[in-house]
Amino acid sequence: MSLKISRPVDLLDFDALSVFEAFDEGVIITDDSGRIVFYNATQAQIDDMKVSDVIGKKVTEVYNLDESSSKIMRCLRSGRPIMGEIFFYRTRQGKLANTIHSVFPLHKNGRMMGAICFVKDYLLLERTITTTSRPNPHEVNDLGNYTRYRFTDIVGTDNSFLNIVKLARLAADSPSSIMLQGETGTGKEMFAQSIHNYSSRRVKRFVGINCAAIPENLLEGLLFGTAKGAFTGAVDKPGLFEQAHHSTLLLDEVDSMPLSLQAKILRVLQERYIRRVGGAVEIPVDIKIVSTVCSDPHRAIEEGKLRMDLYHRLAVVFIQIPPLRSLKGALEVLTRHFIYKYNLVLKKNVTGITREVMELFSSYPWPGNIRELEHVIEGAMNVIGAEDRIEVRHLPSHFISDTIGNEQAFRPEPVELPGRKIITDIPDIGIPARYETRPEKTSTRSAGKKSLQASQQEHEIQMITEALHQSGWNVAKAGRRLGVSRQLLYYKIRKHGIKVKTEE
Repeated sequence: MSLKISRPVDLLDFDALSVFEAFDEGVIITDDSGRIVFYNATQAQIDDMKVSDVIGKKVTEVYNLDESSSKIMRCLRSGRPIMGEIFFYRTRQGKLANTIHSVFPLHKNGRMMGAICFVKDYLLLERTITTTSRPNPHEVNDLGNYTRYRFTDIVGTDNSFLNIVKLARLAADSPSSIMLQGETGTGKEMFAQSIHNYSSRRVKRFVGINCAAIPENLLEGLLFGTAKGAFTGAVDKPGLFEQAHHSTLLLDEVDSMPLSLQAKILRVLQERYIRRVGGAVEIPVDIKIVSTVCSDPHRAIEEGKLRMDLYHRLAVVFIQIPPLRSLKGALEVLTRHFIYKYNLVLKKNVTGITREVMELFSSYPWPGNIRELEHVIEGAMNVIGAEDRIEVRHLPSHFISDTIGNEQAFRPEPVELPGRKIITDIPDIGIPARYETRPEKTSTRSAGKKSLQASQQEHEIQMITEALHQSGWNVAKAGRRLGVSRQLLYYKIRKHGIKVKTEE
């Protein structure tokens, strides 16, 4: 869509217009008299109007507003920004909009040239929230109650991790609240959905909301609902508490919720009833609340982000999900699981990964945890050709460079990953599909495992040193001689402490 700009106003001589045109929020720019000089496609959708019908007109001509009721005109008069105000307005054509407005004065050379207004539409935002929080009902793994996961989908063999899963199972059917703490990507939502599906509430719809993603002005209405007449344009509408009656409500990143709203959540937990915004009727609710935090909740309390009394109500059962780097043996099991999963999704026949890839995986700290591992494997399997194993060249280049640059690398013993035969038994807790590994070739010598590893390492160092020497200490040429990538060779040089000469 081409931008329609009123050229006499030099206010618009900057490159941000193309960005504003792509915004998923409405954007209106006016001159100092309130005449509209820019109006993006999202705002046209909110107002149900054409851009060409708006450009060049004053805001009071386009909307059923006067100089005192228009947010833009108010900003132009006062010269002060307006931040996040709920605003109901009607266009001259009769379209009613329920929005949040933020308006900022625009200055040039010390003189106010106009104003820019950002508009969030309540209905568009709500549809976006609903779409992103609900699984696709056409997905194969959708369970019919807006969830995708059960405890049998949680992969792990480490005893401490299995004890965490056991604790979550034991607490699932209790009415007590559960708080899940873990870094980004550790699977907190998977745990929350599994808790719901292991309880008697599983027949009801699972309801979840990310408290950090919703503007403060909207969050209370979304949670508690609204009563007709509470404010201009308000209608009777149930909130998420009512929708989660007899079910489970997930409050994701609850420590990002405003403290004033945390006090109201506390009252719901104590009294077990809610009142809609602007309403007087007390509505009973029976809810199992599962909340999540990414960092230590005690630190959030000290920093004033989380009320202590709410924490004690929400963390009746506190479950700490460990990061991937601390789970013994998890890399091998999870790698097998994700290869199996994406073989089905992508219709591939990948049987495993090379030892070099496993070494890179083992030396990487995985800041994105299990989610990052899954994305790396999925990406590699998208670009793999006829090969039956994931090789270093299939990995994203940024992943390899990040691994090589990691000075705090931990290096568990490399393992050989899955063979071709798949055993389809699914245990209650653990990997959803188990791979049978290839039989290892045994040496006829009586040397122990440790001496064999030392011999292999010594042979690898010798081969790398010879290749470097023959290539004039050019790492890229040496890598081509050895048949490995330059990135992987740099990693092995650093791993073995080989000194590379700058000249022969």
